[in-house]
Amino acid sequence: MTPEIITVMAVLLFAVLLFIFEWVRVDVVGIIMMVILPLLGLVTPKQAISGLSSNAVVSIIAVIIIGAGLDKTGVMNSLARVILRFSGKSESRIMTLISGTVAIISGFMQNIGAAALFLPAAKRIGNQTGVPVGRLLMPMGFCAIIGGCLTLVGSSPLILLNDLMVVGGTHYEPFGLFSVTPVGLVLVAAALTYFIIFGRFILPNRAEDENSGPMSSVLAHTYSNVGSMFELHVPTNWERSDPLHALELRPIYFCTLVAIARDGGKVHIFAPESDETIMAGDHLVVVGPEEFVEHLAEDMGWALQPELTTFAEELSPNNAGIMEGLVTPRSELVDTTLGELRIRKRFQVSPLAIFRGDKIFVSGLSDIVIRSGDALLLHGRWEMFHMLKGLPDLVFTESVKGELLRTEKAKVALMWLAISLVMILGFHVQLSIALLTGALGMVLTKVLTIDEAYQSVDWMTVFLLGGLIPLGMAFENTGAAKFIADTIMAALGTPSPVLLLTVIGILTSFFTLVASNVGATVLLVPLSMNMAINAGVDPRVAALTVAVAASNTFVLPTHQVNALIMRPGGYRTIDYVRSGAGMTVIYMVVMIAALMTFY
Repeated sequence: MTPEIITVMAVLLFAVLLFIFEWVRVDVVGIIMMVILPLLGLVTPKQAISGLSSNAVVSIIAVIIIGAGLDKTGVMNSLARVILRFSGKSESRIMTLISGTVAIISGFMQNIGAAALFLPAAKRIGNQTGVPVGRLLMPMGFCAIIGGCLTLVGSSPLILLNDLMVVGGTHYEPFGLFSVTPVGLVLVAAALTYFIIFGRFILPNRAEDENSGPMSSVLAHTYSNVGSMFELHVPTNWERSDPLHALELRPIYFCTLVAIARDGGKVHIFAPESDETIMAGDHLVVVGPEEFVEHLAEDMGWALQPELTTFAEELSPNNAGIMEGLVTPRSELVDTTLGELRIRKRFQVSPLAIFRGDKIFVSGLSDIVIRSGDALLLHGRWEMFHMLKGLPDLVFTESVKGELLRTEKAKVALMWLAISLVMILGFHVQLSIALLTGALGMVLTKVLTIDEAYQSVDWMTVFLLGGLIPLGMAFENTGAAKFIADTIMAALGTPSPVLLLTVIGILTSFFTLVASNVGATVLLVPLSMNMAINAGVDPRVAALTVAVAASNTFVLPTHQVNALIMRPGGYRTIDYVRSGAGMTVIYMVVMIAALMTFY
């Protein structure tokens, strides 16, 4: 063992400790690797920063921009709507549908691309259903990685496999496109079963900056007496024709009517005015304390729904919510009342409360004269708040969620996605170039502005991967990878087929965690085939074991997909260890069993 090998093993141990104990953020770990490896002479300075321009990292940047374009045009809204139609609000069904779909797509395109494209949809579904996004993204990410084993073009190791199956000048019979499919299907099924059964115990509930209700936790702490959102159904025998203000919902029940749906949900009225009339068959959404809403339903003879149904999408946290706006000194609201300004009609937002000094007013809001510095609590759709924040009247105390969608650009966004896929699958253009073409096309056709494209990229992911790539290079430069592989293979002697494939799988899984899966495949395929020949095992199966085991990378956020979902899911390294340890063992057992069964 040379001093260089000892040094690179020490650096690897240092990196793993940084990941586990989280002394610094994971992207800082990547930057540390970029600096320390060339200083120790383990890689050249050019190699140290080459990760930032690697095919994988550039592809991630491009595919995130493409995903942002699809989200900005409402395509991901439509996709989320389809998934929810089949899954309802069942966490296990949502997880299965998202993860299974991503796995299938991953069989025909790079797994990072499939995961990045579905990331916005998964986040939207989590917000809309109240399922923590952290409980959706990890199963989706793991299945995206495993889905690369469904075809011979799903992952880089499998793409390289046929070219590497040469021993002593003999070219072995190549595998077909779907030769690996049975193994891949069994692995995907095992992963889905694993998360369905154990997901509640191993997946975190937290998610960064996610909120499943209409009001943020900060506002809820201040305005807790304002209440929650409920849907009521007006029966068909409702005969009253009084205007809304005559029902006195706010003075008597401390409730605010924020939306009406009628004609079977075909007509939606947001922020209805006080002269609006409630009609038989209407579905109403009110904001108020639950006990008062129950009294309201009982007194009026309306049916309180267990959850939002008619407005499940339009008033979900993806599309609407509650904001607090401070009245500015130059606001036209100063010295007037909300009733005089007809704020509901002009801006389609519903006032819920006024906070002045140390008092919160929830009744008689239309008649209160607004002063500079008053805080107005408003409910409305995000698009209306985005319009309001451009006016000088209100300063919102929190950033406005949601965004103004460019739905008219949806077909253009899909066109650029299709162009990228055709370039990859039809013309075999390098992944990064094909995806950059799609990303650039979206900017040039104004699906996204260039600033929006930059803002959509998660730079933490970029620097994490950019720093880990040279660590893999150091393993190969110093001969550490070959030394470990040769030592283990020599110690095996003449093993049984099951033992040989198991050792090959474990060795490949280890190298894939700390080096590139391509590097691990190039190194181990010839070694494993030679060992298989000596042990009387089919060398093609040994080579296939390496290529499939190269996707067994779950216990650290070192794989591109794991790095991609880390921030949106609010994950820490320990979350990957907790979920990935079991997945790694199951993957290994199922893979060996499937290979022994099918081959």
